[in-house]
Amino acid sequence: MAQTASKMIPLGFIAPNFLLKDTNSSDFFTFSDCKGEKGTLVMFICNHCPYVIHVIDEVVKIANDYRVQGIGIVAISSNDVVKYPQDSPENMSEFAFENRFEFPYLYDETQEVAKAFDAACTPDFFLFNLQNKLIYRGQLDDSRPGNGIPLSGSDLRNAIDSLLYNRHLNEVQKPSIGCNIKWKI
Repeated sequence: MAQTASKMIPLGFIAPNFLLKDTNSSDFFTFSDCKGEKGTLVMFICNHCPYVIHVIDEVVKIANDYRVQGIGIVAISSNDVVKYPQDSPENMSEFAFENRFEFPYLYDETQEVAKAFDAACTPDFFLFNLQNKLIYRGQLDDSRPGNGIPLSGSDLRNAIDSLLYNRHLNEVQKPSIGCNIKWKI
């Protein structure tokens, strides 16, 4: 498994808008549709990445914990499904069902949304404030497949709590590590 780090784009980056199909409902969603009353978490994930599989239970817990507190949650898969058919929209729907997603799981067929966010890996987390400005981009926590560190979601939870409770958020943030997004050639 090749390790790729998130690009750590500048804080303050304004969330790009998008229009993508949800693999759970077949509805189309924009960034505004996914936006929460207090902020928005955009996650780039996929079905087959061992890093995503390692963290998915904690990701769903975080989504369930913070959705009710006004954080909009959305997951996006941008992988090339020709070369990686396990990430197809049909399999995305099944993955979302199996993992009990209560948030949209959008398919970025053209990969334009991943490029607009400068997403690099799965998982890649982007937290935006109410003004759609990026306040956190980085890791879930220090746990990785096989490193023996238990999942806690501590880094992402701290960022969301800082947003919700108007606390200072350290601008020094650790990049997410995962599989690279499978770009079309």
